[in-house]
Amino acid sequence: MKIFSERLKELREERGLSMAALGKHIGYTYSSVSRWESGIHIPTIDILVKLADFFKVSTEYLVGRES
Repeated sequence: MKIFSERLKELREERGLSMAALGKHIGYTYSSVSRWESGIHIPTIDILVKLADFFKVSTEYLVGRES
């Protein structure tokens, strides 16, 4: 899910957030965010929804199914 990793990083950086800050906002650790952005782990649906809500985008956008 390379597109997810790229979009997550892009959204985070657009808002000037560190990985640790994003993790704190959604209840996860820096390590979790780092793994998602590097593509090592794919988040669960629950986490995907939290990220979409936080960034005010759709889950479809995060996974590359819409622009």
